[in-house]
Amino acid sequence: MFGLRQFKGHFYEGNRLSLLVNGEAFFPQLLQRINEAKREIYIETFILADDPVGEDLKAALIAAAERGVWVSVTADSWGSHFLNSEYIEALTTAGIVFQIYDPQPSWYNGRPKLFRRLHRKLAVVDATYGFIGGINMCHDHMISSGPEGKQDYSVELQGPIVNQLRTLCKSYVRDAKDEHLHELLGALKNPAQPGATPMAFVSRDNRRNRSDIEKAYMAGIREARERVWIANAYFFPGYRFVRALRKAAKRGVDVRLVLQGDPDIPFALPMARALYDVPIRSGVKIYEYLDRPLHAKIAVIDDEWATIGSSNLDPLSLAFNLEANIIVCDRDFNAQLATEIQGLEKGSKKIAADWVKHRRWYYLVKDFFMYHSLRHFPTFAGLFPAHTPKIRELKRTFATSQGRTRDAGLQRQYPESKNARRVIRKQDYDTIADIEAQQPEAK
Repeated sequence: MFGLRQFKGHFYEGNRLSLLVNGEAFFPQLLQRINEAKREIYIETFILADDPVGEDLKAALIAAAERGVWVSVTADSWGSHFLNSEYIEALTTAGIVFQIYDPQPSWYNGRPKLFRRLHRKLAVVDATYGFIGGINMCHDHMISSGPEGKQDYSVELQGPIVNQLRTLCKSYVRDAKDEHLHELLGALKNPAQPGATPMAFVSRDNRRNRSDIEKAYMAGIREARERVWIANAYFFPGYRFVRALRKAAKRGVDVRLVLQGDPDIPFALPMARALYDVPIRSGVKIYEYLDRPLHAKIAVIDDEWATIGSSNLDPLSLAFNLEANIIVCDRDFNAQLATEIQGLEKGSKKIAADWVKHRRWYYLVKDFFMYHSLRHFPTFAGLFPAHTPKIRELKRTFATSQGRTRDAGLQRQYPESKNARRVIRKQDYDTIADIEAQQPEAK
């Protein structure tokens, strides 16, 4: 199975999944599961916005909390920097555990550092339904939001794989307990669903699982015999990844890359174009999607292997951020994603084989230096240790306390969970001991 059994994680049999295309399919399905939730909800997201989507999510979560469901929301402090304090207070007043990942220092009112962000997009409801993909909790992931609406994908999961998502989410929340499930405690076993869809859950962090997602891609590409089709928003992988694609193309594999042609971040396009020359000369087909910003993170290999999740193929995702993908070995799902990628190609411009010949010489020089500098950037930047957040004020209204689980085993498995900080109402204290006395859960 593409050599993936060598990983620490392994495949779980008997799962079910359904593909959700864009926010139009994803948000109604997520809200339905939240509205039906009986005991427990976990949400993790890079961006949480106070917009029409965020308002619907807030209302559903508050309603769930009011009927006795335990709810946890963890948002990244960089991606959710503009979330207003009123939104946060509405959640915490309802009893929802709201956490911010790695908040900025109290003395700095600007946006925090870009590196080592919580970039995952996960949701788990009642230990029964899981969601994973690239869709953030904001309105611009709806195509109906306008020309800037992002093209993106997610999946809803059922089966044993759901508990793998839940275990990761649980490690970041100090108040998380299996007992929250009450009569649904048996759902942790997640018996196999009808059918047999093997899946592996692979996550990336900066301690124990630095390259699992990249290794999963590489294992699949190296064993590919027919096709490697990738649609990804931000494409700037390392030399080994590009070499694996070139070798696959040279041995007759149909290698296609669908990348952004109308990116939401301006530098994404020149970064990707810095890599075009060598893959194209090796037979790799490259398409630039032009209909709208492409935010996808999907791929298919041959007629069985497929992946979907939060990880881009750039230095931030492959070397810094906390990411999560699933690897699916299923012909039907592979065919679904392949159809989506073919649809993206129809809205794309194919880069001609002689594209490089028509570029001015200074673009080639710029691409050369850009590639080799950014290729080694993660190595140099990784030498600087990640700081550990302290109790600090958040946006002048709230303070934060420790968020990660009390479970020592999960702390060892996911050490970066210590960077999750629970948002609490700000009060005046003279010493840290006073804070601890008021908040036993933070001890």
